[in-house]
Amino acid sequence: MIVVSWGAILVRLCDAPSIAIAFYRMAIAGALVLPWGLRAAGRVGGTTFGWAAAAGALLALHFATWISSLAYTTVASSVVLVSAQPVFTAMLAPVLVGERPGRRGWGAVALTFAGTAVLAGGDWRADRDALLGDLLALAGALAAALYLTIGRRVRDRIGFARYLTIVYGTGAACLLLLTVLGGVALRGYSQATWLWLVLIAVGPNLTGHSLLNWSVRRLRTLTVSLALLGEPLLATLYAAVLLGETPRPSFYGGAVLIVAGVALAVVEEAARSREAGDALA
Repeated sequence: MIVVSWGAILVRLCDAPSIAIAFYRMAIAGALVLPWGLRAAGRVGGTTFGWAAAAGALLALHFATWISSLAYTTVASSVVLVSAQPVFTAMLAPVLVGERPGRRGWGAVALTFAGTAVLAGGDWRADRDALLGDLLALAGALAAALYLTIGRRVRDRIGFARYLTIVYGTGAACLLLLTVLGGVALRGYSQATWLWLVLIAVGPNLTGHSLLNWSVRRLRTLTVSLALLGEPLLATLYAAVLLGETPRPSFYGGAVLIVAGVALAVVEEAARSREAGDALA
């Protein structure tokens, strides 16, 4: 969460098109993880490869929509809304992986949804153009929920290194196709922008999202999604200090509700862990 929360700040520092930033984020991370993936033992079946490739395409969609949202709305609004993915995870996990939230889990989702509504409503009243950014961030949240849920589904069928290699490689290929179709320039950037692109790939992507993939193999999908809701608080603090972006008043009410959702999710996960331990005792 700490590493991922720098993503929005680094994107803002880049003087490059949003789709190009998303492409280089995945391409550089994919190139760095490729040697590890090639050395990994074991074979990957066709169905498993298909699921991993689908996860890569969804991660590409997540980055394409979320990074684009930062061109229209504030860092605070964008990261809060994209972190609303547990709302979608709670709806998708029962169907895709058979994980049903308990009462506290649904309560956490309700608090998250309420916080999202408060924040988006404030943006609508203050700046109608920001609503497009909010919608793009929500689209990124849906794509991220699907991406994490698929990762949970195939966790026992493929090694971690192979999974990352397929995900990042497929995602980079999808984003490259989008840049070609959209006529997006992939070169001609300043040295500072190239530095930010490398830092985005190594930090939030390779380190942050790789740890998410590792975690989703050991924790419930909803728990991992809800844990990321701490990102908006850190990203908003960074943006205020480094970029001079002061959140709108509606942000604070929404943030309080979302943090309450995180706390409730942590309580539920702790209870489930104790129950699992008692069952094994």
